[in-house]
Amino acid sequence: MLQKTRGIVLKTTNYSESSIVAQIFTEKFGVQSYMVNGVRKTKAKNSANLFQPLNLLELVVYNKASGGIQRISEIRNTPVYMNIPFDIVKGSLLMFLNEMIYKSFKQETEDSQLFEFVFNSIQFLDLYQGNPANFHLLFLIRLSKYLGFYPDNSYAATSHYFDLKNGVFLKSQPLHPQYISQPYSNFVAQLLNIHFEDLENLTINAAQRKVLLQALIDFYHLHIDGMGIIYSHEVLEEILR
Repeated sequence: MLQKTRGIVLKTTNYSESSIVAQIFTEKFGVQSYMVNGVRKTKAKNSANLFQPLNLLELVVYNKASGGIQRISEIRNTPVYMNIPFDIVKGSLLMFLNEMIYKSFKQETEDSQLFEFVFNSIQFLDLYQGNPANFHLLFLIRLSKYLGFYPDNSYAATSHYFDLKNGVFLKSQPLHPQYISQPYSNFVAQLLNIHFEDLENLTINAAQRKVLLQALIDFYHLHIDGMGIIYSHEVLEEILR
C-alpha cells in the first residue's frame, strides 16, 4: 500500500553495482530500510545525492506491515539545504549529529514528536545566521528528552555537580565517577533553560566545549545500551577550535 511520509536519511549501504539500502527515519513508520535500485548509475532517475546523511525528504513508499526491506515509489529532497553544504562548520556538525542520532535511535514505530524535533532542528541549523559552535550541545540535551533520559532541571547556586548516571544536580560529589563539576554543571543548567534562538547568549570556549561534549557523549552511553563508540566528535573538535 502506497503511503506518503517525510523522512530523514540516517545511513546508506551499497548493494550490488548500482543499488543502495537506505535507512531512513520516517515520520509515519519510524526507522525503516529501503532498497533503492539503480541509484548509483550515471543516468539514474534519482541521484545518490538524495541520500546524503540527514537529508530531509518527502517520500511515497510501499509500506509492508510485515517489516523487512521496503521500497520507495517517489522521492523528493525538500526542504533543500541552503547553507549546510557550503559551510564547513555546519557540515561537520551535521556529520556528528548524524552519528549520534543513528547510534541512539531504536525506533521502529512512529514517533511523530521525535521526528518533528529532529526535522525542525536540522532546518534551524541550516538557516541559522549566528555562530553555531554550541548547537550540538543544546541539540543533545533536547534530544535526550525524546529518548527518555532528560536531566532533572533542579540546578541551584549550590549545585556544584551534575550526576551523569542519574541525570540530577547535586550539592556534594556523588560516590561514583560519572559526574561533572563546575563550570560544566552550570553549562548543563544553562542548556536546559535556553532555546536554539538563544545560542549566542551561551559563552563556552573551545577547551570547555570539548570537555562538555565528551561529558554529554558519556551521558548518552550511560543511558543507551549498545550505543557503540562515537568517532566524529574528534573531527568536529578540530573544526571548532
